[in-house]
Amino acid sequence: MHRFYIAPDQWNSDRLVLHGAEAHHARDVLRMKRGDRAVLFNGCGREITAEIVDLGCRRADESGRTDDELHLRKLHETETPPLRCHITLGQAIPKGKNMDLIVQKAVEIGAAEIAPLISERTIVDLDAREAEQKKAKWQQIAIEAAKQCGQNWLPTVHAPRKLKDFFSHAGSFDLRLIGSLQPDAIHLKKILGDYVDQYRDRPKHVLMLVGPEGDFTPAEVALAKTHGCLPITLGPIILRVETAAIYCLSILSYELM
Repeated sequence: MHRFYIAPDQWNSDRLVLHGAEAHHARDVLRMKRGDRAVLFNGCGREITAEIVDLGCRRADESGRTDDELHLRKLHETETPPLRCHITLGQAIPKGKNMDLIVQKAVEIGAAEIAPLISERTIVDLDAREAEQKKAKWQQIAIEAAKQCGQNWLPTVHAPRKLKDFFSHAGSFDLRLIGSLQPDAIHLKKILGDYVDQYRDRPKHVLMLVGPEGDFTPAEVALAKTHGCLPITLGPIILRVETAAIYCLSILSYELM
């Protein structure tokens, strides 16, 4: 069945309504009809199998703008528990459209938060307005990825910010990691093994920092270390940025979820 996203602040299992682009996609693109079934999710673990009861119409709001509406009836509701480990990907923004791919794959692998970073070697230069536009774009990519892969927990995509600003607002983590090409980098398997030996449990909140083309600068790695990040090696082969992000998230997901 086709999946559609309803934001948590609009989620009402007793009055299910698709608005705007989601309603348009269901009715005008997919050509869904009354009686057709769909899966709705709110990105916070809730999922409803529903039946279309009214294809709706365009309604004008107070400003005169119109909004598509499509109404559904709940058939079955379930709750998906969150993944065991809350993984935050701190990704230095790469050039081109590679960040789009990274966001998409991060959702599929199970990242809980995606924090785009502006590093010293980041080519992209964003002002406040452009940063918010990028955030909105990447959050929409995350929604589309969640719809496609059946993920009911939608990652939060933060606005791009510099590494020092990220650490100023970073939450609490059991384990903080940074991919590094420097000679003191340690294999992730050893770090995870040492953590389990010390705490008799696997970490539940992990930060994974991945650098841009050319890696983080030594000063940025030093800054990350002062905030508790352990440098990890990704092996003897230098990986592309998008490959490094997928590689790190895949290993963490396999070991910790």
